[in-house]
Amino acid sequence: MRPLSRAALFLVFALPLSGCGVSQWDGSAAGLFRTPPAGTGLVDRSPESLYAAGIEALQAQRYPQAVELFEVLEREHPYSTWATNAKIMSAYGDYMRNRYTEAIGTLDRFIQLHPAHRDIAYAYYLRSLAYYEQIADSQRDQRGTETALTALQDVANRFPNTAYARDARLKMDLARDHLAGREMNIGRFYMRQGLYSAAIGRFRRVVEDYQTTNHVPEALHRLTEMYLALGLRDEAARAASVLGHNFPGNAWYQDSYAMLTPGAQMAAQDRPGFFRRAWNSVF
Repeated sequence: MRPLSRAALFLVFALPLSGCGVSQWDGSAAGLFRTPPAGTGLVDRSPESLYAAGIEALQAQRYPQAVELFEVLEREHPYSTWATNAKIMSAYGDYMRNRYTEAIGTLDRFIQLHPAHRDIAYAYYLRSLAYYEQIADSQRDQRGTETALTALQDVANRFPNTAYARDARLKMDLARDHLAGREMNIGRFYMRQGLYSAAIGRFRRVVEDYQTTNHVPEALHRLTEMYLALGLRDEAARAASVLGHNFPGNAWYQDSYAMLTPGAQMAAQDRPGFFRRAWNSVF
């Protein structure tokens, strides 16, 4: 599935605005804050008008102005249906201008106050995206990645048959890839320092916990390399066997095989389920 577009997310939730009864508002967001000519009275600040102006500002990508309009609506008409919808649209505006902490705070309050709202699935999804957008590269601390993964999993669990859940699952794969990348970086560091046992622990975690990521072939190769360095030839051969069975054409397997003697037997590579059985036999 193609991921949902950031720019189109709010359109599903922009309520119909025809028949709002706006009489003195010129239809622009700026018009709500413009000083009216003498004798014309106040500019219409009804909830419908404020909401319409906020949606217009979002469509024009004037996100700070949109957030301001939705906040005015919440302050001036706190008990209206428009104010409830304004909360989630304000969070979307903050999300689009990369103010993720503010968006998450607004969404947390929305979820707490309106657990049965018709757009609650979207609120959880947008919250997970706000965490997801903050994922750092695998060279840095990954606590944010773990938080994003938890939020995405929450969407998938709560709303399993929705487009939000399908997109969340795709993003979970990337989050796991980041976490596996962190383990690989740490393992390589230990390897360069000659801390082979510590390195093995990191590479094993990649193989055991992140089997669907693209880091697994290298992790298996590094295990082969580390076991050989420690003189554990049987363990090295088993790790290489798992690598060869699951990734037979991979360059990492070719490197692993080259480390072993030409007569080394990659036992039982053609047996179904060998990945799990062989891995368990190593440990």
